[in-house]
Amino acid sequence: MNYAEVIEYVKKMTEENGRPSNYPFRSRFEHTMRVYRWAIKLQSKLGGDLDVIVLAALLHDIGWDVSGERDHAELGAELAVEYLDSIGVDANIIQQVGEIIMIHEDKDSDRELSLEAKIVMDADLLDEVGAISIMWDSMATACEDDPTYKKAYYRIKEFYRKNKPKIRRCKTDTARAEWTKRMQLIETYMTQLEKELF
Repeated sequence: MNYAEVIEYVKKMTEENGRPSNYPFRSRFEHTMRVYRWAIKLQSKLGGDLDVIVLAALLHDIGWDVSGERDHAELGAELAVEYLDSIGVDANIIQQVGEIIMIHEDKDSDRELSLEAKIVMDADLLDEVGAISIMWDSMATACEDDPTYKKAYYRIKEFYRKNKPKIRRCKTDTARAEWTKRMQLIETYMTQLEKELF
């Protein structure tokens, strides 16, 4: 399968779908590419159908209804199914990809999930946690009025407090191990920052 063609489609869709970015430095396409890379890493350790995982990871965020009338995941699944059908992808793969996109945001679900769905959901969950979240909080603070190092520190600390328990959302042991490692990185960073700031 030619993933490069799918990536070009995703780039176009994420540019055109009107989804607002809450910060000028945040790119939905770059998020998608990180999720794609994490999905491949998880698949290499856990198995599962690579095509289903890659296509669902790449297409998971293409849908966005500016009016708010359509659910993001539902619209994304519909667009993904139409696109994959138009390029001649196997119907069974299309069905699995559509189902994964439909449920990818329901991270607290306790329903029975395919390995492919678990991997895509975990890859999406792992993005923007860890070193990248420290960068995000620092850059977001810089975008606010009167930014200071201490404001960034408190923002990072709040992210850590709110997100550490979200390990429960990880569907695989591999993702849980990665989540734990990333939380430890944030904790170590905050400890050092406290020594330098206070």
